[in-house]
Amino acid sequence: MIVSVRRWAGRLRFVALFLVCTYAMVQILGIMSSWIAPVDKYKEPQGRAIKVFHSDPNIRMEPDTITERLRLFYWMGE
Repeated sequence: MIVSVRRWAGRLRFVALFLVCTYAMVQILGIMSSWIAPVDKYKEPQGRAIKVFHSDPNIRMEPDTITERLRLFYWMGE
């Protein structure tokens, strides 16, 4: 079996270049996603906008009995 050093060096160079380009692409996508994402997506709206969802601490979210849970499942699909 003949091992060509020139061929293996070319393959190693290709793999190294592929890894460097992959790492650079991941870093670019990370920078772009942090640039696109809002700074604080849960802040109070400004201007004429209104916040639609307001959670009330007095309302319980989970059903107590199995029949209530089953009724909720058939009603909402949850």
